Amino acid sequence: MTRNQETIKLEREKDTIEDGVRDHLRGFSRTIPSFLMAYGDDSVTLATFDNIIPDKVFLEVTSITLEQFRLLRDGGHYTDDETGEQKEFEGHLFDSVVFDDSVKEFLALKRKLADYFDEKSIEDIFDYIPPQKTNQIFTPKDVVKRMVDLMEQENPGCFDRPDKTFIDLYMKSGLFITEIVKRLYQSQEMKRQFPDKTERLRHIFEKQVYGLAPTEIIYKIATSYILGFDEEVNIKTHNFRQLDALPYAKEGTLEQKLDEVFG
Repeated sequence: MTRNQETIKLEREKDTIEDGVRDHLRGFSRTIPSFLMAYGDDSVTLATFDNIIPDKVFLEVTSITLEQFRLLRDGGHYTDDETGEQKEFEGHLFDSVVFDDSVKEFLALKRKLADYFDEKSIEDIFDYIPPQKTNQIFTPKDVVKRMVDLMEQENPGCFDRPDKTFIDLYMKSGLFITEIVKRLYQSQEMKRQFPDKTERLRHIFEKQVYGLAPTEIIYKIATSYILGFDEEVNIKTHNFRQLDALPYAKEGTLEQKLDEVFG
């Protein structure tokens, strides 16, 4: 009878641990595309995944630390929170072949969908990035287009003026900014004033579009998308910054902060 009770207790502990591991894995798997969008390149594999992401960002997005991720991946010793005992966890919960192939597929898809000037494309990379529990929720492309349509209706000719400026105070994906960039770039008047495509793009990014992103990962995601439309066009100067505008808006000091950030 005592042996049975001990067996039941151990099985319950095992189930609790396994449930916790499964929860971690489910949560982590949803974050992988976001991390790849923000930090990923062709060198990323399961073995190097923890080297590309700052620990603070990883914890913020996944609610686990990189140390805990390494335990799930590699196994190792851990301390039981209830008993204080040192225990061994086998790890190796990820299939490296499947993981590495999935990384390659996502990065290939990212490159394929990078050119947001291509009007034939009905998809964007954010269709493949699950929303997170944090404030990382992306506005759908069709909603963004309607928003910019309304802006143009209320401000006729706004995309024809090279001195007109636009700002997104709380960037998430960067889709709002890219839609504005497209309208400016495709304007016949802008083409007349800046016939050279590269010169026109540089003017737009240096003088007309501005944006703030509240966290590091959102900043990385947004700028990766906004500036990654063409590998041959290297936009070095832009007006996108990492800053949470919400506290300043609540305090009524946002205008002063914008002057400080952008000069």
